[in-house]
Amino acid sequence: MSQQSVTRRSALGLLGAGAAASPLLGGAVAAAAPVSPVTGTGSTPVQGLHLQFGKDPARQMVASWITDAAVRRPRVTYGTLDGGFGAVAQAETRTYVDGTSGRTVWVHHAALDRLHPGTDYIYAVSHDGATPDAGTFRTAPAGRAPFTFTSFGDQSAPQVTWAANGSVGLDANSTPATKDIVTGIETVGPLFHLLNGDLCYANLDVDRVRTWNNFFTNNTRSARFRPWMPAAGNHEIERANGPIGLAAYQTYFRLPSTETDPELAGLWYSFTVGSVHVIVLQNDDNCLQDGGDVYINGYSGGRQLAWLERELRAARSSRDVDWVVVAMHQVMISSSDANGADLGLREKYGPLFDRYGVDLVLCGHEHDYERSLAVRGVVSGSETLTPNPVSSRTDVIDTTHGTVHMILGGGGVSGTTNQSFFKDGTAKVITAVTPNPSGGKRTSVYVKEEAVWSAVRDLEHPYGFAAFTVDPGRHPGDTTSMYVTYYNVNKPSGELSVFERFTLRRRRSDG
Repeated sequence: MSQQSVTRRSALGLLGAGAAASPLLGGAVAAAAPVSPVTGTGSTPVQGLHLQFGKDPARQMVASWITDAAVRRPRVTYGTLDGGFGAVAQAETRTYVDGTSGRTVWVHHAALDRLHPGTDYIYAVSHDGATPDAGTFRTAPAGRAPFTFTSFGDQSAPQVTWAANGSVGLDANSTPATKDIVTGIETVGPLFHLLNGDLCYANLDVDRVRTWNNFFTNNTRSARFRPWMPAAGNHEIERANGPIGLAAYQTYFRLPSTETDPELAGLWYSFTVGSVHVIVLQNDDNCLQDGGDVYINGYSGGRQLAWLERELRAARSSRDVDWVVVAMHQVMISSSDANGADLGLREKYGPLFDRYGVDLVLCGHEHDYERSLAVRGVVSGSETLTPNPVSSRTDVIDTTHGTVHMILGGGGVSGTTNQSFFKDGTAKVITAVTPNPSGGKRTSVYVKEEAVWSAVRDLEHPYGFAAFTVDPGRHPGDTTSMYVTYYNVNKPSGELSVFERFTLRRRRSDG
């Protein structure tokens, strides 16, 4: 073929398949309909990129994203920052149909395996025809090493939604702190984040799918760079979404659960980072309070409690685990005149936490900040099973003697309760619920108690989060420390300030 022919064909290609040959190119002139140039793929885009740890956080990560339609070949390309992209992981796709709108949501989860501990990775997610989206992450260390994690609950999602009549409706649950707190987490830059339930309050919104989408769109500013590990709270229970209302939550996240029943998978799980074993619980199974769209108390038939005891026993018998941290939503302590502590949790969790020496319990549910003294056992004769303080120290606490509970419910949602703390040294506890004849929510029955366990409360600031920095010590049998900082996210501009700092300590288990 002559060079002239190649040039002529190239020129015709640039004109488009529907163009006529030009006299300048030696062809005849013919009329042709104009053809619009192709300027896009038309593929549904990648949305809400977020990370979760796999079963081994030092060697496994899960990258997840959302699409509005089915896609072809969802996948992740990944590698090290120095070596570039060198591996590909195909994603599995999970779907659910929202029970109120009938809309289908597609969520894609790619498991990245054979990673190296304590290593920085770069990754890009895509599917056929889509513009890739990308992020970086660092795997957990292998064995004892220093690191930082963060935690809060009760976030909500920044959004404007269409009201039922078609007008623009502001989400009454959202505040600017919903976004500011994500910036705060990135300012600290933890290895991972614990999100202690009531993630986006989709069950209260007219458009549940949009609310979930906005939640991930907001949090991807952090969750694409570090795992956000969630606990399901009462506002994740959505009417007509799965057998117990948690199908949306179970679809959006792929969590390191060992539960074999698909209806229960992902609702409780655990993972170990360094010398810290984290146990995440779903409390509506065991608490008394009715807080979701449907009442699901007791749905696991005791499976979660049996699993919890196995996890605690294994953690405390391991010479590689020093710290046991429980993340959950509803609370066992609270001196706010809001939801109150729950006797169901005290009855079921309390003996296990005491028997196996849980160090730290992180909750949400109450939209405020409060922490307990170290507690072990119950106050003698208390009908509410009042946690018994074993020390009055609030600055340096030896958790071998008792568990510290922290309420971190200032994630950004409205309806804050920091102005509702009892001022007389008392608290209230849910001891029962009464059925509602009309079929609505069950009413909580409360009993007052002396809040002898209460250590610190933030009456002034409604929003904030906690950061935990682990110092594993240098030698077997050393003291290991967890340095805790509670940050306020301040109105109106969202800047951070330190509310308090304290230290947890215990002896290493390999001594």
